Amino acid sequence: MKKISRRPATPSDFNIFKLVAHYWGCGAMFKEWTSPEAVFQIMKKVSKDQPCDITGIRDYRMLDDCGGVQWPCRSSEIEVSGSELEQSPTSGNSEPGTHHSKPHQERRLFEDGRFFHADGRAKFMFEPPRDAPEIPDAQYPFQLLTGRGTSAQWHTQTRTGKSAVLRTLYPEKIYIEINPVDAQRLVIRAQQKVAVSSRRGTIHATAFITGTVQAGQVFLPMHYEETNRLTFPAFDPYSRQPSYKACAVSVTPVVG
Repeated sequence: MKKISRRPATPSDFNIFKLVAHYWGCGAMFKEWTSPEAVFQIMKKVSKDQPCDITGIRDYRMLDDCGGVQWPCRSSEIEVSGSELEQSPTSGNSEPGTHHSKPHQERRLFEDGRFFHADGRAKFMFEPPRDAPEIPDAQYPFQLLTGRGTSAQWHTQTRTGKSAVLRTLYPEKIYIEINPVDAQRLVIRAQQKVAVSSRRGTIHATAFITGTVQAGQVFLPMHYEETNRLTFPAFDPYSRQPSYKACAVSVTPVVG
């Protein structure tokens, strides 16, 4: 008789987080994390009076009934009445006999001219233009650009990388786009392995020769974890968002 084996299911992010907390010895801090929806209710409390206030979203059932809810969605914006107008089914979190009206599906934020500041005015943060933090030189002559690779990939693929269907729609291994002029000068052929190096490390990638990048520039998709072994750790001075979009690299063919 043929034996049938079943691949074990991947644990949910919720359970992974709780396991990490348990093995770090701080599981007691998450005793209220009894389910993903229980965590959602905690998130609601944390969001109160913040720009991302979601206290008006009753529960998961409300998200399903509304087909998604645009945030912010404050509790003060959701009317509670006994009328039948725009009613959604009650849940365990609702008082018996009451009905919650659904929020408007589409709202234009800030149409009242007030923004998330004490004076209600918008604030624009800007500085004079300046050079990139790392520019090409004789040792690292190429400017590496990173960004979206294919429509089947998203960010670092923590989600899209788990989809068997999406994985068939993009290259399994990392690739680098290089201009034909640079490829000819470096004697790099299409589909050849190349070494891409920066001051922080070296990775191997498959060469894809294309005119969509300028001479002197190369492109790596941001979705492969190898990419950030090369990038420069620059941050926006206000938002602290990392700027991993450009750095200086060298590219050499891998022999053999």
